[in-house]
Amino acid sequence: MRKFIRIIAASAASLALAGAPAFAADQFDFSPQQAGRVRAARDAEAVKAIPKDFKFVKEGVLTVAIAPFAPPIATYATDAKTVVGFDPDFALLVADALGLKLDLQPIAWADWPLGLSSGKYDAVISNVGVTELRKEKFDFSTYRLGLHGFYVRADSPIKAIREPRDIAGLTIVTAPGTNQERILLQWNKQNTTAGLKPVNVIYFDDDAARILAVTTGRAHANFNPNAPQAYHAAKDGAIRLAGTVNAGWPLKSDVAITTRKDSGLADALTIAANGLIANGKYAQTLARWKLGEEALARAETNPPGLPKY
Repeated sequence: MRKFIRIIAASAASLALAGAPAFAADQFDFSPQQAGRVRAARDAEAVKAIPKDFKFVKEGVLTVAIAPFAPPIATYATDAKTVVGFDPDFALLVADALGLKLDLQPIAWADWPLGLSSGKYDAVISNVGVTELRKEKFDFSTYRLGLHGFYVRADSPIKAIREPRDIAGLTIVTAPGTNQERILLQWNKQNTTAGLKPVNVIYFDDDAARILAVTTGRAHANFNPNAPQAYHAAKDGAIRLAGTVNAGWPLKSDVAITTRKDSGLADALTIAANGLIANGKYAQTLARWKLGEEALARAETNPPGLPKY
């Protein structure tokens, strides 16, 4: 039988006391100036695809809701008011491609559906995954792989974790009630049916506790959303990536620009995203935030998403 243990969250201060290497200041730019931000030219094909009757919240402006919840996706700069990260950079690229100025509206992530439906924003660019349930009310233009990552201690002998057999007999950290927990339990079921050792799943309540469990050897790996872990791996080198799995496994659930259902804007956004992929601006921006492994080969409008369970 698999074993499950719930652990009370450790604090970020506890992580620091564990002796994690110091922050590498040159890894990320959290200044409000963002001098290294990539910009793009106007994309005539994308502009042409904007419906003639589409009314932007502000004329000549792309108004985008974004939740500054965690680096490197989106967070506040050192001035505590400017939102920086990959999603803000990508929003700016899209606005550039559409020939518009950008107005970023910081929000609490849970507020985006109501705000978008009521017309407060033209779009949401805030780590929203495509699901079949959400597609009933919104349109989607994908722009990043929805990945969960297995991260191990930097000196771990584990080379790769990419398929069910790779977790047999390991102790894995995850968050309860999540897609990543669902994936672990399904993999474990396959393994035990095949006579392999069960996984030992440990539940922690925050990122600091999860990383602490890995760096102190209490767990072999942390399996949670890739981007925040990629940030920690890049900034201090205490953990490293051992493998990724799509959040919708065995299907997929990628991250997408979200717009109002049937507003007509999604196709223009998808064209803009594919133009940015083709001209290299997209890859440059992913690299700027150490998220190259989350690159999409091609953006899609309303692809299959996480099914209703």
